[in-house]
Amino acid sequence: MSVTAMSLAAASPNASWSVSPGPLVVLAGLTFIYVRRWRQCDASVGRILLFLSGIAVAAIALFSPVDSLGEDLFLMHMVQHILLLDIAPILCILGLTRVLLRPIARPLLRLERNAGPLAHPAFAILLYVGSMWVWHIPALYDAALEHPALHILEHTFFSFGGALYWWHFLSPIRSRHLGGMGPVMYMIATKLLVGALGIALAFAPDALYAFYEDQPRYWGLSAETDQAIGGLIMATEQSIIMGIALVTLFVRALAESEREEQRRERFGEA
Repeated sequence: MSVTAMSLAAASPNASWSVSPGPLVVLAGLTFIYVRRWRQCDASVGRILLFLSGIAVAAIALFSPVDSLGEDLFLMHMVQHILLLDIAPILCILGLTRVLLRPIARPLLRLERNAGPLAHPAFAILLYVGSMWVWHIPALYDAALEHPALHILEHTFFSFGGALYWWHFLSPIRSRHLGGMGPVMYMIATKLLVGALGIALAFAPDALYAFYEDQPRYWGLSAETDQAIGGLIMATEQSIIMGIALVTLFVRALAESEREEQRRERFGEA
């Protein structure tokens, strides 16, 4: 091993924190708006804890060592993408209720009608899956790591795509598009397509991203092994999220069926 390679392998990981003004203003603004509305509605503590947890997850993804290490390790960049695409929007949307959204419910419904195809769940699937596949094209992925403005655009796609996707699935304002088996197909189609990307990255014969080949070899990971672990993280997370979502849908369907049966029994007795 050359002296240069040995120094790279022995280098300490960059575990620094950094705060970007733009994302900080957005997260602080969302927190202020939510907390003020939550206090007006006297909503449950559980809801605000969920929402603030989502904001905290987004802050960790953007400002913590997860971000700085993502410039040196593919697997940490993958963790960052998962936090922005799934975990943060899930928690934030679970923190919402119909009462909390009442002031903007009508504008949201009006926006949905005016947006046409862009408001359809199929577009959310396309944006969610397309963002992951397109931004992992090697040339574009490497360029995003080398150019901060492009990196911000990448994170914007992930954040917006994740928020729109999970809004259709978890919004307290029931979607008029996802009826019957719609939510099941919505979840399975998306997670299988993104999981396939993770598997492709995990079992690629060579490292696909030149940017990481020139980075320090932290923890003795080669560029190929780093990429394989990152791909497995993506595929595993997609499978876990899909499993949890499908179980939730099954439990919800059983509860609705039980309520319907109780209504029929009451009407029958009347």
